[in-house]
Amino acid sequence: MAVKVPVCRRIGFTLIELLVVISIIAVLIALLLPAVQQAREAARRLQCKNNLKQIGIALHNYSDVFLTLPPSFCFSTAGSWSVHGRILPFMEQANAYSKVRLDLDWANPVNQETGVAQLKVPSYACPSDPNSDRMHFAGPDEGTIRPHNYGVNFGTWKIYDPITNAGGDGLFHPNSRVRPADISDGMSNTLLAAEVKTYQPYFRNTADPGPTPPSAVSFVTGFSGEAKYGPSIDDNAGHTEWCDGPVHQSGFTTTFAPNTRVPFVDGGVTYDIDYNSRYEGTSTTQSTFASITSRSYHTGIVNVALADGSTRTISANIDSQMWRALGTRSGSEIVGEY
Repeated sequence: MAVKVPVCRRIGFTLIELLVVISIIAVLIALLLPAVQQAREAARRLQCKNNLKQIGIALHNYSDVFLTLPPSFCFSTAGSWSVHGRILPFMEQANAYSKVRLDLDWANPVNQETGVAQLKVPSYACPSDPNSDRMHFAGPDEGTIRPHNYGVNFGTWKIYDPITNAGGDGLFHPNSRVRPADISDGMSNTLLAAEVKTYQPYFRNTADPGPTPPSAVSFVTGFSGEAKYGPSIDDNAGHTEWCDGPVHQSGFTTTFAPNTRVPFVDGGVTYDIDYNSRYEGTSTTQSTFASITSRSYHTGIVNVALADGSTRTISANIDSQMWRALGTRSGSEIVGEY
């Protein structure tokens, strides 16, 4: 009688089946990853707008107490704290604010010893900016300090005239005392703050460019001055010092529309630059003019806060004249839908 020998069958996948399964998983991941990234960016944009909302509320609370918006900084022979520093009590940072001397420059040793310059104020950092948490070494006289992502509105082009102590057409300038009643264009038609990029390349202290706002970026790049840009990230020093008051650190202007690229070539390297014709307070005769562009890491847009406390998302394709109209407090322009 013949004995049947059982046949052992191996249970498992063939190589082809395994490769097919792996391919299907890879396709699913490729389809899912952009959706996850978009969801994360949407959450970051929402957080960014909330940061601007908190800054707007703080500025309104400051105005309620002092009956005026804060100056960009105050000085006679030296500068002092920025808008961001002056609203600390209204940003739940009263303890830090109590340690500083507003009558002294923020970099004065008395203020440096407090450690406030290294303080992280969560609402000053956009989560989409990869460098927003990177500490900046500003030099042995100023030490280490944090950058920030939200500049206040200095207006169209003119920033400050040291002879007359007059500022530009925005809401902030050195020694300013702009009241809500001064915003005759309407608070819902006037910018309060907008996004800016940390570690922004810029140059400053050039020949006087004149009072007429430029219509082309080539006008700005035609000047040369003190370079504050370079191959190392710390060489690019714009918006790296949240407690410092000049426009290239704490502000923006509406000279050019949001996210406008301003290419400046030096040493074979092209930098997207900002421009400050004269660091405020460093001349007793020469006025300051500046193009400090609102920029963000959100594709195609910047987030802004308006003077009425609301926040908006502004397309980078906004009409440049409408953008300038939003930057003035009393220009009597007609601002339509944007």
